[in-house]
Amino acid sequence: MAEEEREVQDDLGHLINKEQSSLVTHNKINTNLSGEIVMINPGYAKVVLDTQELMRADEVGLVHGGFIFGAADFAAMAAVNEPNVILASCNCLFLSPVRVGDQVTFEAEEHQKEGRKRTVNVKGYVYDIKVFEGEFKTVITDRHVLRLDLLKNTEDLRK
Repeated sequence: MAEEEREVQDDLGHLINKEQSSLVTHNKINTNLSGEIVMINPGYAKVVLDTQELMRADEVGLVHGGFIFGAADFAAMAAVNEPNVILASCNCLFLSPVRVGDQVTFEAEEHQKEGRKRTVNVKGYVYDIKVFEGEFKTVITDRHVLRLDLLKNTEDLRK
């Protein structure tokens, strides 16, 4: 198949590969709370979060920002899509409130690679209203972060 036949544009103009990648990270995540991947390609992921009643923060129907952040983080991890990717830091803006029942679409795109570090820009929309924007800095580790011996050298420091 020729290169131009494998690539198409999505509704936001991003060039995507019809032969999409599969998720190799965060594969046990609860997609009801963190969103569902609808598109994944190297360096790019689109996640859709259908907000639910259990995300309600008040009597008016405001969705707690933690759910919005969680879905954005999941989109960033999926864009990197390495088995042992972890979040190191994030700078984000909550631009507009989200209500129970809203569907939020997150687009995550890697924009910087430096060794094991990746920086991913994530934008979240309800219809055409941008509700979230963030820059996620991630690190890819050799092993799972919970299997790393982070205290290995601390005994030497105590002596």
